[in-house]
Amino acid sequence: MSWFKRSKEGITTSTHDKKETPEGLWKKCSNCKTIFGADDLQDNFYVCDRCNHHERIGSQEYFEILFDDKKFKEFNAKLTSSDPLKFEDTKKYSDRIVSTQKKTGLKDAIRTAKGKLDGHDFVIAAMDFSFIGGSMGSVMGEKIARAIDESIKSKCPFMIISKSGGARMMEAGLSLMQMAKVSGKLGQLSEAGLPYISFLTDPTTGGVTASFAMLGDLNIAEPDALIGFAGPRIVRETIGRDLPDGFQRSEFVLEHGFLDYIVERPQLKETLALSLEFFRS
Repeated sequence: MSWFKRSKEGITTSTHDKKETPEGLWKKCSNCKTIFGADDLQDNFYVCDRCNHHERIGSQEYFEILFDDKKFKEFNAKLTSSDPLKFEDTKKYSDRIVSTQKKTGLKDAIRTAKGKLDGHDFVIAAMDFSFIGGSMGSVMGEKIARAIDESIKSKCPFMIISKSGGARMMEAGLSLMQMAKVSGKLGQLSEAGLPYISFLTDPTTGGVTASFAMLGDLNIAEPDALIGFAGPRIVRETIGRDLPDGFQRSEFVLEHGFLDYIVERPQLKETLALSLEFFRS
């Protein structure tokens, strides 16, 4: 005997008529698994309000957070890697570049743009981890070099937002040359009396950390960002010892004197504006 009975027939919804929930309406915190509305997470600068986890974001999001009124002009946007070494592993490097460009909508692992921060000219080079792990290749070095030239020309501060797995193995020595190239250009920026802000996000590793990511007049980071040269697993296996709690996280790096401060993303723009005032005074 059934407890309930339909009073009318034909009110069932067919499979054809059922509506699917549109993708992208909800986001899950990758740390505590709390589910948020996508707009709510964006309004909170992609930071979980339960556990304070900073989700990984790309260059577009950082540009919109930092530049006044979300207005900026991207330059050298069409630079893309060639394949001078004819490198091939599981697939040809040239094919990997093309497929990654189609998947991400990016030309390479870094974008450069100029806009206003707190009413002042500001140039930013921001990496995208979604493009081959934010790896440092010849295009990255060239775009940073040209961005520094733009800063010198405009007499304004320069910032690199690092999010990288390190050197791009498919370009071998050409990738490693970018460490010296960018470091040399930063020397020119210093000679011009202009500040360089290095902002390290999760993760910043390999050759990027070993060179220009640690050369800032201010070295700052997001909370709990992985910062180091080799990863913790490699270090542990190499030295044969357990690592301290929080090893290579931004709080650990700050405690040991390699960072000036850690800033949460909602306070990033305000804190940067205040810091840059000290350079102007």
